[in-house]
Amino acid sequence: MVDLQPLLHDLAIALHAPTVVLSGRDGQIRAGGTQGLLHGDLRLLSEAVVTVDGDEPEAIGGDEPGADRARFTGLLRRLGDPGPDPTVWLRRDRTVTASGMTEELSLVSTASVNRRRVVEVVLAADFAPIDEIKSGGRRSPVVPAGTGWAASSAVSEVTAEGAEVVVDGPRLRLRWTVEGAATLRWSLRISDERALFVPAGTRLPRPEVHADDRRFTALLDRALDDLDGLLLAERDHPGDAFAGAGAPWFLTLFGRDSLWAARLALPLSVDLAGGTLRTLARAQGTRHDPATGEAPGKILHERRRDVFETIGGASLPAEYYGTVDATALWVCLLHDAWRWGLPEDEVRDLLPTLRFALSWITGAADPDGDGFAEYLDESGHGLANQGWKDSGDAVRFHDGAQAKPPIALSEVQAYQHEAVVRADSLLTALGEPVPGLSEWAASLRSRFRDRFWVSTSDGSYPALALDGDKRPVDALTSNIGHLLGTGLLSPSESASIGSLLLDPALASGFGLRTMSASAGGYSPLSYHCGSVWPHDTAIVVRGLQRSGQRSRAAALGAQLLSAAPAFDYRLPELFAGYGVAETTAPLPYPASCRPQAWSAAAAVSLLVAFLGLAVDVPAGTVSLSPPRPSPVGALRVTGLPLAGGTLDVSISVAGEVTELRVPPGFSVLSEQSGE
Repeated sequence: MVDLQPLLHDLAIALHAPTVVLSGRDGQIRAGGTQGLLHGDLRLLSEAVVTVDGDEPEAIGGDEPGADRARFTGLLRRLGDPGPDPTVWLRRDRTVTASGMTEELSLVSTASVNRRRVVEVVLAADFAPIDEIKSGGRRSPVVPAGTGWAASSAVSEVTAEGAEVVVDGPRLRLRWTVEGAATLRWSLRISDERALFVPAGTRLPRPEVHADDRRFTALLDRALDDLDGLLLAERDHPGDAFAGAGAPWFLTLFGRDSLWAARLALPLSVDLAGGTLRTLARAQGTRHDPATGEAPGKILHERRRDVFETIGGASLPAEYYGTVDATALWVCLLHDAWRWGLPEDEVRDLLPTLRFALSWITGAADPDGDGFAEYLDESGHGLANQGWKDSGDAVRFHDGAQAKPPIALSEVQAYQHEAVVRADSLLTALGEPVPGLSEWAASLRSRFRDRFWVSTSDGSYPALALDGDKRPVDALTSNIGHLLGTGLLSPSESASIGSLLLDPALASGFGLRTMSASAGGYSPLSYHCGSVWPHDTAIVVRGLQRSGQRSRAAALGAQLLSAAPAFDYRLPELFAGYGVAETTAPLPYPASCRPQAWSAAAAVSLLVAFLGLAVDVPAGTVSLSPPRPSPVGALRVTGLPLAGGTLDVSISVAGEVTELRVPPGFSVLSEQSGE
């Protein structure tokens, strides 16, 4: 029988990176699937099943009030008084820490007679690695060593005050005998000598945000909790925070994901941007290694404790550089962080990394010399596709046929154009210009216009990519939205793309589909060919705003608000691409990570778009051009961090700025109406 990737959509998830706990919605952690406590890509608890007098509670509800907490209530209808009303139930409160978890079990009784009960928690651990779990593999539990487990450099210890602890083969049984109501506690604590990362020990600033549309504030509150829960740092550099990509599959350093999360969250924290930039700078490539994809100047793709075996047969080294876009995104983040107020000394310290990255962008990124950045897996066991849509079937023609490598993606050309233009601006401003950058960018603009634009039944637009034969891969996809605001397009080209992006074939009503519903390869349940990725939608919202299309940005951003309630305001990595004409609420992509850093950061990007906010700290300017009318009604933001002070702003229902306070020394550019 073929192993299948386990599903996640119906699980309760609580985390404090690098630890995440996944359970059923009844609170029970059962053997199999993805359930368990995972720490640093290892499952250190695979079962935690609670019974009272041998019966499991019957779940009636649960919630996740914070990123690190989950609560469950279940009835014990065989216990207590006879009759239809339950008189005995169990509350289970779970708290996850960076080094384990604690549960408080509250046995509640309103029965007329209190009887002695046995509460039991059965625990097991299998020490399965994350890639084996993701592939649907199963392991037998590890035999306990005393009151815990030890394997693979990790040690866990169980404590349970007042409990009898019994070793029962490969399981631990915690037993309490109680009479009437009782509150019991047990916990598991982990030490891991090989853990790559530690909790960052910091939290993002929390501005106060009030909006008439309560969905927006609920989404933002949840997103900031989740971003805090995902923050990690290297063991030797605990002050350099970055966002782990997502739980459970990608709770580690990912170049592209961590960079985009920091970039979208810049209005809240330049410190997160600085930590992300420095962490990746320390891992910048220095040599050419086909086995890992490393190249001089190139930015890392991902780092894990061990080799990662994918479902598709790829075998990724623990330190892997198989990404074509992270290097340009690193440069873009450095520029944007400087504009948002990253201190100049921190920026200058990163200029050697910037110049080295530029050498890769303008050189080795184009191995065949045709003038476009492209990728090809030289190792034979790495990722076949190395853009953000990195599944094996992600790059397709309009008729559904798959493109063959080497592949030159449209959005990568845009990222590289923006990186070179922004680097030129930054280096010139700091008195360290590099000759030829503006000419390189102008040449790329001309080549792109000549080679990438196609016409199909969907209209005229840039191709998704050029394939190995330099043919335009002509499917209409969300990738073209990433070109907006990068300077690669003319204003008329940007407006034409903006119109296509808001067409229902791409804009589902719940967000932007990764591929047009009219394309031959479209499927609403495809990972990259028809699903909706919140971060993808947010990047396009950002691009629409930056290209002056504020009304379109607001309309597309509002679609994510329509999707948020279906996921309890915790936007997942992705969800199915069914549109509002097909379903009243979005449907999950069942193996999607939740939370995901760039999906959470998407909420911050919406805040920027709904304010129409742009900031240039070195120039001392703030610009506000909100869409009219406001997509969330009246909007008030206080305490938004800005250059050691705060920005406070109020927007009316009509989209007018009614109040604005900026730090001393800043000037406000004249507000413009929406287009």
